[in-house]
Amino acid sequence: MTMKKILSFLEELSRNNNREWFQDNKPRYQEAHAQLLGFLEEMIPRMADVDPAIKGLQPKQCVFRIYRDVRFSKDKRPYKTNFGASINRGGRKISAPGYYLHLEPGKSFIGGGIYMPPPAELKAIRNEIYFNSKEFLSIINAPEFQMELMQDDKLKLAPKGFPKDYKHVDLLKYKHYVVGHALSDEDVMGADFEDLFLETITRVHQLNKFLYRALDNIE
Repeated sequence: MTMKKILSFLEELSRNNNREWFQDNKPRYQEAHAQLLGFLEEMIPRMADVDPAIKGLQPKQCVFRIYRDVRFSKDKRPYKTNFGASINRGGRKISAPGYYLHLEPGKSFIGGGIYMPPPAELKAIRNEIYFNSKEFLSIINAPEFQMELMQDDKLKLAPKGFPKDYKHVDLLKYKHYVVGHALSDEDVMGADFEDLFLETITRVHQLNKFLYRALDNIE
């Protein structure tokens, strides 16, 4: 399944981010949106063979709205210029380890892990890493993994409750345990995109298995 129509629509939307253009081109948006839903409808069962936690998930539970909330933003553009889908055991509204597909001309990527976990979940993940750092490092440093943890909002000091002189204290400073694999437009529009998507999901699953176990230990 080619994503050419999706990228073409989003590229034009980025140059015409106004309600008049969007209304005139709404059938194109609907076609692109339907294409993404169709892609996920095909891929989620195949992803569930890798990660049974997402079995039975529906595409509509995963895809984010294209409409921006501009009420408290200085940026009043009404539409996002990307399509995003959060594929986890609860869908886009749940904070849980999972997978993410971001489609945007020149900025697409496939990712996963957990973004902005609540305090209790973040502490559980840090505890799991603290007591099983060798295992965690073997996952993120594996030659086939080839993804790095997102650095955004990373702490400068050891988090409260953990020793400052801990050998792998740097692993505990993350606020998000998220990784991503960048995609070129050619990757997204390529005939083997489905295979690339599944291969990346399989790699991310190694991280998510560790995160699932960490969250299962929350009292």
